[in-house]
Amino acid sequence: MTWIEEEREQAGIDGVSHLENYPFLLTPEKSNGRAVVLVHGFGATPRSILPVAEALCQQHYTVAGVRLPGHGTSPDDLKQRMASEWIAAARSAYDALAADGLNVSGGGLSTGALVTLTLASQRPLKKLLLFSPFLQLKHHLAPFAGFLSHFIPYQKSTVSENERDFYYSRRPLKAIAQINLLLHEMHRILPQIKAPTLVLTSTGDTIIAPGSARQLYKHLGSPHKILHTYGTEVPHVITTTENPQLDDVLQRCIEFMERDFND
Repeated sequence: MTWIEEEREQAGIDGVSHLENYPFLLTPEKSNGRAVVLVHGFGATPRSILPVAEALCQQHYTVAGVRLPGHGTSPDDLKQRMASEWIAAARSAYDALAADGLNVSGGGLSTGALVTLTLASQRPLKKLLLFSPFLQLKHHLAPFAGFLSHFIPYQKSTVSENERDFYYSRRPLKAIAQINLLLHEMHRILPQIKAPTLVLTSTGDTIIAPGSARQLYKHLGSPHKILHTYGTEVPHVITTTENPQLDDVLQRCIEFMERDFND
């Protein structure tokens, strides 16, 4: 059984019902020998990174869209999950693509960016695409999520009617505590990252602490790194059509992936 078959089977077992929430594998008609592992954000699903995946596939990249365990199912499922499971899911996708002889890069949105960075410390990713990454969440109580979870199991989040199948309106604080575990490791991991990295963020991001993406960028050890900050019109979820600058995001990703950093 292939990686995608195993992942889709597991998604069904876990209770994923909506087809757009399943993990995916996009394979171009003519491969360029390169692949990208894409990781969605907290409380979301692979659907939120599909526009980037489709744009890359059109440029002949093989793209694996990872489903983080606990996502696309229920908040109660997410409550039981560990950050180590999220990392393992991304690592499994990498290993499958690398086993096919592809040069593998990674990309992630928000918490998915933290998972991608952790993967980069464990596997030799060629390039990194980081969308709305952070070292600190905006909510001042986020660092205390583990303690608070004993008293307040869930945080309510506003989700529109059209998006309720794809985002959780209740977010378990125990799972937010797992994000804190990822963040704790970032200060050790970031200086080790040597892969060329593109960081895209915005001043319209209401989820992460202002300047957090820039701080992450500054700590990256890569000699080849690019930071672009969009304006207030661009939201935290920078990879979907809710971003009016999505076309620019996709173009920057393609140009970055096609650039030769050996010159």
